[in-house]
Amino acid sequence: MKLHGDLISPFVRMCMVTAKEAGLGARVQLVSAVLKPHEVNDALAKLSPIGKIPILETDHGRALYDSRVIMEYFCHVAGNKVLLPDEGNKHFHVLTLLALAQGMGDASVSLRYETATRPASAQWPEYATRLQARLAACMDELEHHWQDSLTMPNLGSIAAAVVLGYIDLRNLAPQWRQNRPQLAAFTETFAKRESFTDTQPKT
Repeated sequence: MKLHGDLISPFVRMCMVTAKEAGLGARVQLVSAVLKPHEVNDALAKLSPIGKIPILETDHGRALYDSRVIMEYFCHVAGNKVLLPDEGNKHFHVLTLLALAQGMGDASVSLRYETATRPASAQWPEYATRLQARLAACMDELEHHWQDSLTMPNLGSIAAAVVLGYIDLRNLAPQWRQNRPQLAAFTETFAKRESFTDTQPKT
């Protein structure tokens, strides 16, 4: 299987962490693909009309996207029912946590684009402020309502750890650990996992 993308993207990295946690690390080849927000990557566009990373080429030659689908596919291929349980309530609980972490990822990448990639003359300060507020709201939600689900690796906790790592990497919310001791402890613990250290992005 070929995963197109770059580990600097939290969405690519959460897929690779999932592959390793599911025991598929040796079967997934990371194919370097870097995107610029204002350009079309022709190679990726041939695989997906969305033209965004990550994209997975399966062993059957099919293209899967986006990261949520790829993460669930890895669980399916590995027969892993721990990262994504079959049982209804647990299944949708993990998927909701994944959606929360993905939303935090969307906001963090958008904030990075807005403040570091977009020309200063075209930046929208009010939009950046809204994105910062969204990040804070997601972190507060994780701190106060999801601690039980962050104690063990699952698709949601993987995504949350990866996105918080991206936020640190890009220095998007330098003081986020203040008043969030449980979330800070979670990141410190998860950062020691082999799947996390093996996928550390190079800057």
